[in-house]
Amino acid sequence: MDRRIEEFKRLLDIMDELRAKCPWDKKQTLESLRYLTIEETYELSDAILENDLGEIRKELGDIMLHLVFYAKIGQEKNAFDIADVLEGINEKLIRRHPHIFGDVKVANDKEVADNWEKIKMTEKGRKSVLSGVPKSMPAMVKAYRMQEKASGVGFDWDNIDQVWDKVEEEKLELQKELANGADHKKVEGEFGDLLFALVNYARFLDINPDDALEHTNKKFIRRFTYLEEKVREQGRILHEMTLDEMEAIWQESKKTDPE
Repeated sequence: MDRRIEEFKRLLDIMDELRAKCPWDKKQTLESLRYLTIEETYELSDAILENDLGEIRKELGDIMLHLVFYAKIGQEKNAFDIADVLEGINEKLIRRHPHIFGDVKVANDKEVADNWEKIKMTEKGRKSVLSGVPKSMPAMVKAYRMQEKASGVGFDWDNIDQVWDKVEEEKLELQKELANGADHKKVEGEFGDLLFALVNYARFLDINPDDALEHTNKKFIRRFTYLEEKVREQGRILHEMTLDEMEAIWQESKKTDPE
């Protein structure tokens, strides 16, 4: 037997036994697993950003367990089982890749993505291209996905220079509201518009803005931790130092962490 099939069957058998005998596993519901699945997904995301292949393998296993767990609960409810889940995704992949399993011709990956969105709209009878974007998705990721979907039906800028012009326009509008003493709500709105334009610019650069920001977050953590360690070595307290003193150590941290 193919080792992939053998190990997948083993996982299904283990899930059956856990669901029948383990008090914790027997207690779980679709709802109780939901937040745990979100946590596991973020752990996988961290491993991917760190390019830690061993950790990616481990986290993929955790998520696979969750998928099998959901399917097992679905089977108990006589709603669906793992075979239904796999059949569904197999059929969808065939339908949405007519350039592989049909006679549609595509020139590049963008045309593949555009076709995917068009087929998706006809399959689900959606009235809006944007209706497939989850409401609870983090705001930056949501902005990126909405822009991708709108682009898939032709609603997009012609070139990257136009996108940068929009960034500059939104920046000026924010500065104008600040100079005019606008209330907090208006400033917030203009700031949101600027962020949305920057997300769009990132898309044209083929950069995922959420990944880019997370890399910067990690860089800040490394350098700020360096600052804290150096201050402790000096026997001093961070909040009693001047900004210039902290800045000198910060610049030193950049030499040790040039990323």
